[in-house]
Amino acid sequence: MPVGSVVAFWGVALLLIVVPGADWAFTLGAGLRGRVVPAVGGLVLGYAGMTVVVAAGVGALVAESVMALTALTVLGGGYLLWHGARTLTSSFTPVGTVGGPAEAPSGTGWATLTQGIGVSGLNPKGLLIFVALLPQFTSPDRDWPLPVQMGALGLVFMITCAAFYLALGSVTRTILIPRPAAAQAVHRLSGAGMVIVGVLLVVERVGG
Repeated sequence: MPVGSVVAFWGVALLLIVVPGADWAFTLGAGLRGRVVPAVGGLVLGYAGMTVVVAAGVGALVAESVMALTALTVLGGGYLLWHGARTLTSSFTPVGTVGGPAEAPSGTGWATLTQGIGVSGLNPKGLLIFVALLPQFTSPDRDWPLPVQMGALGLVFMITCAAFYLALGSVTRTILIPRPAAAQAVHRLSGAGMVIVGVLLVVERVGG
């Protein structure tokens, strides 16, 4: 696969990843709770599943079906609404603060991993981006089969996603944990961000 195509795709992927959205909001909240690694792992696994779906040709079928896309949008938007509302209404003490837990309680890593899979894997915007974007950087004339080319580009996206969100979560934890008031505000904003994205997804799809 030409290096130029991979580099071009990486540039576009990076631009998409750095734009704030549901993944940002989820990572910020997880960073404040000391669960950056399972949160990012969940996001990456969600995108891995999306890559497989698109490479297998299922993504294009979903994108072309109004009923399937609407169902996915309502499901994904509803999940973001639910998770964002829980974040907004939950009590919160940053990990490592006085009176707060020294580390995440046992078992919460798996829960955070699962939540991350839901945030990225159920995001219809992500599916549409993959359906529209991946084929532009592949060609049936190359030595690699199309599904393999898409899988390789999906891997590039996942690695970039992991690196960026690990850095974002780590920086968030380092800067905000010593500042409980600011951490509390960001925690609430992360919940509000997921609620807003969830509402916009549903309204855009159902209202359109």
